Amino acid sequence: MQFLHDARPAHDLTYDDVFMVPRHSTVASRYDVDLSTDDGTGATLPLVVANMTAIAGKRMAETVARRGGLVVIPQDIPIPVVADVVRWVKSRHLVVDTPIELTPHQTVAEALSLIPKRAHRAAVVVDGGRPVGVVAEADCTEVDRFAQVQEVMNRSFVQIPADTDPREAFDALDKAREPLAVAVDPDGALVGMLTRTGALRATLYTPAVDARGGLRIAAAVGVNGDVADKAGRLLEAGVDCLVVDTAHGHQDRMLDALRAVRALDPTVPIVAGNVVDADGTRALVEAGADVVKVGVGPGAMCTTRMMTGVGRPQFSAVLECAATARGLGARVWADGGVRHPRDVALALAAGASSVMIGSWFAGTHESPGDLVEDPDGRAYKVSFGMASARAVAHRTSAESAYDRARKALYEEGISSSRMYLDPARPGVEDLIDQICSGVRSACTYAGARDLTELHERALVGVQSAAGYQEGRPLATSW
Repeated sequence: MQFLHDARPAHDLTYDDVFMVPRHSTVASRYDVDLSTDDGTGATLPLVVANMTAIAGKRMAETVARRGGLVVIPQDIPIPVVADVVRWVKSRHLVVDTPIELTPHQTVAEALSLIPKRAHRAAVVVDGGRPVGVVAEADCTEVDRFAQVQEVMNRSFVQIPADTDPREAFDALDKAREPLAVAVDPDGALVGMLTRTGALRATLYTPAVDARGGLRIAAAVGVNGDVADKAGRLLEAGVDCLVVDTAHGHQDRMLDALRAVRALDPTVPIVAGNVVDADGTRALVEAGADVVKVGVGPGAMCTTRMMTGVGRPQFSAVLECAATARGLGARVWADGGVRHPRDVALALAAGASSVMIGSWFAGTHESPGDLVEDPDGRAYKVSFGMASARAVAHRTSAESAYDRARKALYEEGISSSRMYLDPARPGVEDLIDQICSGVRSACTYAGARDLTELHERALVGVQSAAGYQEGRPLATSW
């Protein structure tokens, strides 16, 4: 990456402070751009869902991996539960979506409680393992809540073999003018559900899969307790990437934990963080990290900078850490601070191999937790920071009341935040589409066919707040 006119400022920069200048390009289409990462994780998109309890669950892991990204299961989840999640995710189909299943005798009320957990807002009614109907949210309106779903389900639905080519599935749905199809195996048993848009996405994205063809998934471990034992059990569970995670990565406890994990000689990448400068990056790489997580305080749920004054503007942190890591044969993940597709593109231009996203994905159907409506009828989910009182209370539930109370005095982070669903993009795949569209276009403007070329060719300038504001679209006229 190069600064415009070589005018690198003396002060540090956020994503809002910078812009990319168009370069001569021979890339004819955004679809000619390869967004695969080079960090050894096997991801085909440079997107990682942050290890936050309110965001990273099995449903999110399945959906994001199917599109090529990676989800990190949080360290607070018991390892037997993580093992079950890993096993479940790796057994998912690479094209069709895992549906909500209902029996014919379940009630409309039960259907309405489950349907919002899917972006397509529908469920499959199954009898003896075979689909007999589809019930959508619209089918349940103005209906007695105690009525059985067999009374309201649609019995004439599109059914396709699970191995149908996605293009053929799209054409079949388009011809039938139906939004979704039910996929079955050769015996007629339910396999999954495929929407018209899902079929289209299956032709545009490449799933992130392991050597056995299962979807990839990562998991985090903290730096306290017997880290080697926990890491070993996660590796036995089959995680494809191990994240050693703590808020302050440049400390002895992290370095000791990282060495202990490296001593296990894992065959999967080890990620460690967080740090914001060259010294911290070098220390983690020398202790055994393949990838370094960069970012202190830029996250939407994080109050670290306001509480402590500690942190660093994220663009400059990524730029410095990425250069150091690459010089040592390692890579970095830019963790936090992205709120628009442009921020993801700029993080990659600065040298990150992937970008971690947290709160941006919290307000989607795929994040854990129930969908709630505010008094105005706007749908949202509750999110919270991993250093907040809520997270600390969960993490220390096995400790004495005194120890829990003492730790609760010094929490950081927001314990409850409403993350509203965007009506135009309520699913995580909708946001992935938006991000990838922006990143692919950024690559064509830079004349880059892949992320390595984006970093090499990016020409970045520094702008004023007015310059940033000038680039913002207007929803209404002035």
